[in-house]
Amino acid sequence: MKFLKAALCAAVFSVSAASLAVPAQADGHKVLDQVKFLIPGGAGGGWDGTARGTGEALTKSGLVSAASYENMSGGGGGKAIAHLIETKDQDTLMVNSTPIVIRSLQKVFPQSFRDLTPIAGTIGDFGAIVVGKNSPHTTFGDLLAAYKADPKNVAIGGGSVAGGMDHLIASMVMKNAGANPTTVKYIPYDAGGKAMAGLLSGEIKALTTGFGEALELSRQGEVKILCVTSNERVAASKDTPTCAEAGSNGTYFVNWRGFFAAPGLPDDKKAKFVEALKEMYETSAWSTVRDRNGWVEIFNPDDKFMSFLENQEKEVAALMKELGFL
Repeated sequence: MKFLKAALCAAVFSVSAASLAVPAQADGHKVLDQVKFLIPGGAGGGWDGTARGTGEALTKSGLVSAASYENMSGGGGGKAIAHLIETKDQDTLMVNSTPIVIRSLQKVFPQSFRDLTPIAGTIGDFGAIVVGKNSPHTTFGDLLAAYKADPKNVAIGGGSVAGGMDHLIASMVMKNAGANPTTVKYIPYDAGGKAMAGLLSGEIKALTTGFGEALELSRQGEVKILCVTSNERVAASKDTPTCAEAGSNGTYFVNWRGFFAAPGLPDDKKAKFVEALKEMYETSAWSTVRDRNGWVEIFNPDDKFMSFLENQEKEVAALMKELGFL
């Protein structure tokens, strides 16, 4: 389960489309005229931040002339997947992450990554356990004690469906801390932004989310990150203990995020997408986005991405069965 513990992670329709054209700078040469980013969830979540941060880096570096963004919630991400398959828009990149594997296994939607054209895995984001600034739980140990005393009184929210990635992380953290992972009172929200709003309003006692999603609010003093699911403390927040340090022994998780294109995409177009993302890593614009979000760099392009996904599918299924989610 190497990457799982290294890589674990009609309804409502909302669209917000905005175009961004930025003059080319000296960082890179133009690879594509435009990229349309399709985001399977609402604003403010990890998918949204990854798509917009990637678009920012691509346009500011001059690798792409213009980027646009469309948020399409619904069906646990399935609505956007179905839309991309139906439209076959060759200029669209859909952001996704570990949940495309999890939700396909759970039959939340009938499609899988095999129905799309995998372009590349591009970043990793550690999981984090977060509380509000006025929470009585100032350490993970405090939260754990309250959970062990009465799990029903410790509602933990996340930006994914029940049984999804955020729920799995919460269960894994509690299990490795010696608590019952099956009694987590999990409250699902549509994307990380709404989950964070639920935490700030007091609807939930704690939040499982991406470290990068909580980092800026933590810097502003609005939330406290109790622990991060990395093996070592993250440079962007050295005062935050790892979950293992905090008492959840052996907990390690990093959620990959990456991009998919429409099925049947011509090889030359796929190669252009891969080239743009690969060259992006060498630009100062990308360094700014990456460091701002506390992301880990990974790059699994094309066939390597497909092999990775097939392997993760096996590992995710095994962990989900272990925790009682399958």
